[in-house]
Amino acid sequence: MALNEYFDFLALDDIRIKGHRIGIETVLYEYLYRERTAEEIQQLYPSLTLAEVYTTILYYLLNKESVSQYIQDWLEWSHQQRKMQAANPHPAAERLRKLKAEREKQTAIQGEERNGA
Repeated sequence: MALNEYFDFLALDDIRIKGHRIGIETVLYEYLYRERTAEEIQQLYPSLTLAEVYTTILYYLLNKESVSQYIQDWLEWSHQQRKMQAANPHPAAERLRKLKAEREKQTAIQGEERNGA
């Protein structure tokens, strides 16, 4: 089986491991940024075989320049998405943040009352 046959090239910015919804960026992020071994990555994503993890790493090593750019683009896109979510939180998320703040405030007040009593 040729190396490229292990992947589904859905778009320039979307390469998936064939038979999975897992993108190569998921495996490579763990490998490059979290310095996990192929075996550790396979344990994190048990639906992947060890051969699929190693093949993804090999694909990166053989195509370092283009795959590095792919990962950088993905990281930038992810960062932009997080910024947008922070700027425009979902109403339910905002409500949960307020409830959490109220609970923490109440816990602090109760702690002060116990220490002061």
